[in-house]
Amino acid sequence: MSRLWSFSSFLLWSVLGCAACLPARAETFPSRPIRLIVPYSPGGIVDFTGRELAQQLTAVLGQPVVVENRPGAGGMVGVGEVAHGTSDGYTVVLIDPSVVINPTLQKSMPYDIFKDLVTISIVCSSPHVLVVSPQLPVKTFAELVAYGEANPGALNYASAGVGTTPHLAGELFLQRTGIKATHVPYKGVGPSFVDLMSGKVQMEFASIAGALPFTSKGSIVPLATTGLTRSPVYPDLPTVSETIPDFTASGWSILVAPHGTPEPIVGKINADLRSALTHPDLLKKFEELGNYMRAMTPQELAAFVRSERQAWGPIVKQVGAAQ
Repeated sequence: MSRLWSFSSFLLWSVLGCAACLPARAETFPSRPIRLIVPYSPGGIVDFTGRELAQQLTAVLGQPVVVENRPGAGGMVGVGEVAHGTSDGYTVVLIDPSVVINPTLQKSMPYDIFKDLVTISIVCSSPHVLVVSPQLPVKTFAELVAYGEANPGALNYASAGVGTTPHLAGELFLQRTGIKATHVPYKGVGPSFVDLMSGKVQMEFASIAGALPFTSKGSIVPLATTGLTRSPVYPDLPTVSETIPDFTASGWSILVAPHGTPEPIVGKINADLRSALTHPDLLKKFEELGNYMRAMTPQELAAFVRSERQAWGPIVKQVGAAQ
């Protein structure tokens, strides 16, 4: 009898022990906070997009989505951290076209965008705005071109970092106008505006979201936007293409995760992201800053990233920016 009781007790505790293990195995994602890496300093379009998106995703996912800025090397520091991170869905990165530009721009890369990362979805896209220092004696795009032509080498132009679309927009502008100017890269658009306001640098292509708080106060002067049509945010400003035919440079933000992140988790984040992008508050804030909301399946985004790399590669070589 005692042996039978002991064996029964062993079975009972074994069953209970296995049952206690089930929740850990069948853990519902997410069960803890998610880190959203922004590979730039605060103040730019990627940071703005990330913070607004994190707020809505927190509500949809039911867990905090915490933004962490990891600036440096034109986005490569933050992206590299995620590319070599744990593939469990709890760390993702929001990145702009630098992720496809840098492999062409740099001699070596700390990660392979197609082997070390998995695509989730695009979030939004938007044109840039060309802004100048209030100390510069120009008020229009035509006056800037004339000033640059009359003062070769006198202009410094800032960017959010090497390999960003503002950087390449600046290089393309110089090539198409024949103006001589020096590139000054920063770890994000925020720090660059400090020097732009003081006149240490004279011009910059920047995100509309990053520039608007400063242009609205007159701290920096907007001259033109880089879409093929005028921006509703700056309806009175011309596009660069009105003077330089076919000149266009737009940014986009995409969400990616470490390679190996389980497909069901990627699919859930994609679905919840789509839900977040329909929130009226988010739509309103994005539209006010010239952001166009977008969404793609992971497979569509993978194809988009490949096409964007093919599109930007020739431009990098054309403007002579490759290292």
